[in-house]
Amino acid sequence: MKTMTVDEFRAALQAQGIPLEDVQFQCPRCKTPQSARDLIAAGAGADFDAVEKYLAFSCVGRFDAAKGCDWTLGGLFHIHELEVVTPDGKRHPRFMPLTHQAGSDGTKEPHHAGN
Repeated sequence: MKTMTVDEFRAALQAQGIPLEDVQFQCPRCKTPQSARDLIAAGAGADFDAVEKYLAFSCVGRFDAAKGCDWTLGGLFHIHELEVVTPDGKRHPRFMPLTHQAGSDGTKEPHHAGN
């Protein structure tokens, strides 16, 4: 299990140099990459503030059955690989963030952030 402080988690997202709406996370069950923009398009909310509570916690498939699955990290089974630790020591499960790095063919391919 990988753990990050809130500050480390935020820094990893900001280090990608793209708008937060476009940062992608990988569902631990179906492996679907997804972003806040994907959640908005799926009807989870009208803007970033509305979908932030689902981001990296609930698969986009909960809102659009044609994409991903219906997994959420709030259930009984714990298959996540990342926990973000708040200053009070509480651990919060999150989907693993993905970063886009140029592949050998010049395309952008998702990789787990920090790998």
